[in-house]
Amino acid sequence: MSHRVIKSTTVQRRADPHLRTLLVMSGAIAVAMLVAILMILSVGVPVSEALAAFADGAWGSPYAIGASINRSLVFALVGIGFVLANRARLTNVGGEGQIAIGGIAATAMSLYGGCEELPYGLAYIVPILCAALAGGIWGAIPGWLKARLGTNEVISTLLLSFIAVWLLYWCVQSVSLLRQPMTSGGTLPESLTIPDTTQLPLLWSDSGLGIHLGLAITLVLGIVVAVIIQRTRFGFSLRAVGYNPQAARRAGMAITWTMVAALAIAGALGGIAGAIMLQGDQYSLKAGFSSGYGFDGLVVGLLARNSITGVFVAALLFGFMRSGGINMEMVAQVPAALVLVVQAIVILTLAGSAIWLSRKGVKV
Repeated sequence: MSHRVIKSTTVQRRADPHLRTLLVMSGAIAVAMLVAILMILSVGVPVSEALAAFADGAWGSPYAIGASINRSLVFALVGIGFVLANRARLTNVGGEGQIAIGGIAATAMSLYGGCEELPYGLAYIVPILCAALAGGIWGAIPGWLKARLGTNEVISTLLLSFIAVWLLYWCVQSVSLLRQPMTSGGTLPESLTIPDTTQLPLLWSDSGLGIHLGLAITLVLGIVVAVIIQRTRFGFSLRAVGYNPQAARRAGMAITWTMVAALAIAGALGGIAGAIMLQGDQYSLKAGFSSGYGFDGLVVGLLARNSITGVFVAALLFGFMRSGGINMEMVAQVPAALVLVVQAIVILTLAGSAIWLSRKGVKV
């Protein structure tokens, strides 16, 4: 009898932290929503109208749900890369630039790389692989600078993002690069639409959701990265280099290779995110096509607290928030700046609650 009581108490103690985490996080979201409602009232927009527009844009129809999930895939890929690099105590804030570079590479291969006629799905797979390679190179540069010269990777990844964004602008402004042929003064500064065969096929095409193959790609990559982190020698090397680089070097670990590989993989995931945006949703390259997704993905990685599962949960939250915010701005005329402030409040409350739980000894 006493054994059963002890066992029951032990199970209850194990469950309590998870319940406590759920309650605190739910409370943080509730507080954020209350503040958001007060801010919406302050600009004179009826709360019921604003919330209805948010709900309609986020999950009001099968298409809205699919669009929210598609957006979350980009956040998830950048967040997964952030978590992997963070295992080595490397902070990748270059997701925005890696998305841009991936989009450029995918566009170039789709339009001019001869991929249109490739069989067996290679028409859309090859541009994704090229985007991964381009993003990987873009991430490996700050990794090498960090390992060999001691350059702060936060600064180098951020500066490379600015360079990538301007490269994107140059590509879509120059007819000799990726801009569509100019037939009149009104021709938009964007690329041609990529061929149908290079676009990602839809999953459950008859459902009206509009979810594309990027969902399967992202889930597989998330599982692969989780296995790499937890079950492989490379994952152990990441943790060792992150905790104590000097001890890892004395143990014979390749410090330079580990740092370069960590940021290269993170960059490759960002490049794939750019390809998925282009081939799954937008179909033509435009200046600013990433729309700040890289920085939102960075926040997703921070909120996930080194958990791949946490990345997917946070990415879904941000995907639905982004869709709802866009519709709230268009339909209810809520100012765009206010939508961004509301998102920031949600981020701050969630991050603050996670820090508070950590200080209380609860693993988040």
